[in-house]
Amino acid sequence: MAKKAITSRSKSPVKARAAVMPPKIVATQSTKPKAGRRKSLKPKPWTEAEVVEAFSRFQRANPEPKGELEHLNPYTLLVAVALSAQATDVGVNKATRHLFPVADTPEKMVALGEERLRDYIKTIGLYRTKAKNVIALSEQLIVLHGSQVPRDRAALEALPGVGRKTANVVLNIAFGEPTIAVDTHLFRVGNRTGLAPGKTPLAVELGLLEIVPPQFARHAHHWLILHGRYTCIARRPRCEVCIINDLCRWPEKTV
Repeated sequence: MAKKAITSRSKSPVKARAAVMPPKIVATQSTKPKAGRRKSLKPKPWTEAEVVEAFSRFQRANPEPKGELEHLNPYTLLVAVALSAQATDVGVNKATRHLFPVADTPEKMVALGEERLRDYIKTIGLYRTKAKNVIALSEQLIVLHGSQVPRDRAALEALPGVGRKTANVVLNIAFGEPTIAVDTHLFRVGNRTGLAPGKTPLAVELGLLEIVPPQFARHAHHWLILHGRYTCIARRPRCEVCIINDLCRWPEKTV
């Protein structure tokens, strides 16, 4: 009997500890879903009135925005935009200021040749590949389009070195089409502000095409790119001077 009594008393503390453990485990598990729900919250979409207000402000601040790539005609614009991939507009302009006076048509560019073209653009990243593409697209323009830049997205994207963004820039600037070219700056603005969030440039582009009012469509591309380049910059965005900071949905804005 004494042994049984000792055994029963020796087990009682274990049972007591076991009895208090489940509440701790349950409490720990119950906090995880709450944190997950907080992370999954999405910013409230912009209203139609807010979108109109934002672009009205952009328009008042800069009624006729311009692209910053220097060019002489639709052909040199096409070349400049093709050269600007993974490069800055400033860097491209430095090179094309010497190039375009001697090669401002497809015929002149082909006559210049790939090797001499490389010498003009060697300060631009990926210049060897870009030189090859510029000569090839110039040859195609001569053969397929009578040396003219086509006002057609499919025809533009069929040219060597020309993708959707390049085609959108050319259609917008050269022909006044209401296209939106999503570069790094515009992609950041669309997502950071919540104006047109998307995981890919195409998603952001399509989102903007849905919400930008027709009266702002032609210049929306420039307003947003310039806003991302000079105000909504990647590091330390200048929220204090942003003209749409009260509309922006970014939770980390400084005002």
